[in-house]
Amino acid sequence: MLKRFIAYYRPHRRIFILDMAASLLVALIGIVYPVVTRSMLNDLIPNRSYQMIIWAGLALLGLYFCRMLLNYFIQYQGHMMGVQMQAQMRRDMFNHLERLPYSYFDNHETGKIMSRMTNDLMDISELAHHGPENILISSVSIVISFLYLLSINPWLTLIIFACVPLLIFVALRMRKRMYDAYARSRKSVAQINAALESSISGIRVTKAFTNARKESEKFEVGNQSFIRARRDAYRAMGQFHSSTSFVTDIFNVIVLIAGGLFLYDARISFGDYSAFVVSINLFIQPVMTLINFMEQYQSGVTGFERFLEIMDAEPEKDAPGAVDVAKMDGHIRFDQVCYGYDSDKEVLTNLNLDIPVGKTFALVGPSGGGKTTICHLIPHFYDLRSGSITIDGRDIRRISLSSLRRNIGIVQQDIYLFNASIRDNILYGRLDATEEEVIDAAKRANIHEYIMQLPEGYDTVIGERGVRLSGGQKQRLSIARVFLKNPPILILDEATSALDNTTEILIQQALDELCKGRTTLVVAHRLSTIKNADKIAVVAGGSIVEQGSHEQLLAAGGLYADLYQLQFRGNL
Repeated sequence: MLKRFIAYYRPHRRIFILDMAASLLVALIGIVYPVVTRSMLNDLIPNRSYQMIIWAGLALLGLYFCRMLLNYFIQYQGHMMGVQMQAQMRRDMFNHLERLPYSYFDNHETGKIMSRMTNDLMDISELAHHGPENILISSVSIVISFLYLLSINPWLTLIIFACVPLLIFVALRMRKRMYDAYARSRKSVAQINAALESSISGIRVTKAFTNARKESEKFEVGNQSFIRARRDAYRAMGQFHSSTSFVTDIFNVIVLIAGGLFLYDARISFGDYSAFVVSINLFIQPVMTLINFMEQYQSGVTGFERFLEIMDAEPEKDAPGAVDVAKMDGHIRFDQVCYGYDSDKEVLTNLNLDIPVGKTFALVGPSGGGKTTICHLIPHFYDLRSGSITIDGRDIRRISLSSLRRNIGIVQQDIYLFNASIRDNILYGRLDATEEEVIDAAKRANIHEYIMQLPEGYDTVIGERGVRLSGGQKQRLSIARVFLKNPPILILDEATSALDNTTEILIQQALDELCKGRTTLVVAHRLSTIKNADKIAVVAGGSIVEQGSHEQLLAAGGLYADLYQLQFRGNL
């Protein structure tokens, strides 16, 4: 883990070296004051060297001015180095998240992922900046101050230093407790973020069902968990600081008693004793800095471990020998395909399916039968348990993921639009498309006229998840993206589910045109929309129970006929 952390310093070696050099100078300047104090008390003041006293004071002032500039550099450039490292980690995490499979996001809540990308990385950034700086300054200060104290009075110094092992013992004993407490605190913050993200995303549903009290109760569960976790963390922190502070207070008591006895016994001069009292803080302060650094260290290390948990998640990758296919014809074949989201349950069992090139193939059946799963397997969003899926005779596992998905256009039941302009959302279908192509795609999706009625036209920002559009408008905008992509294979998962009857007719005409000469897989609950499909398969319980044309399936009197009659009666 340490190697991976250090790797983020490499692009900032120059600033890091300068920051460490500045920190070293700050530590060295810190020892000047007690040296000057001792010289004044033992030499300059008794000998009435007033001119030298003034020059020593001015020299000290000059050094302190330099230290001010050095501290400015450390605080500004050092923090900027930490921010740059944080930005790189965030960039790496985001890029890695983009490569993770569907299954990862099935099992990890968005709010918890966001917590790791924001809160955790902020603590890592602070550790990246203050960690080396605190260690260097404190270590140098401890060594120099210890040597200087030895030069004043070795025996008094050794007496003081004998307390250090007790301080280290207390700090190490409390370290494990703080680590566990901060780890629990991190998880509780992530839980709150997840609950908050879920509640805010579903605020309209909450208002529609007047369930604000229920959402408050759900949120309060995470909130109370956070309180308990922070209580444990602050208890551990309180025990840590109070114990270590008590030990450092012992230092001062020992200096007072032992120094007083040494002074009484004439083993130390008054000037040396005064310098020793002043200098002891130079020894205690960096020791306390290192001790207090433990809290930041625990927080940063915990955050980095959570960062690595995401970075170590296995990304999607092409199989060895996978080839890039520029343009596919679109012959899709399922052969004995088995798949399940959970290890102990199968969604699809020995499923066989053959979709010829350029044909429209419809999937119907009860909810939960596996229709959407079939759609997700074709672009290789999930890995099969067994069996194979081929396109144009090639196993999709032997086709590069990027080229496979470039050849497939998807309009899903759950429409997702970005908080961007209408143009940008359509361009998502093909980023290098021209303005004319965007407009043509919108016209073919029958949404161009609506867009032109808006004050800002194609530059209109549609809000988060397209909140400023109606359901039908969002659906047509997503269809326009597929028109622009113009792929040889289309997957329409309830593509017209959110449309009114009039709009559905318009979109269906556009889809019929788009489907010509392309392999199209249509999932539909509204059976009237797939009557003209070349073949219809009824999926139930993870298998295809019957297939044929609309007329053939009605004549067979099976499940399709039952579904059709049930839907027909519902429309009377």
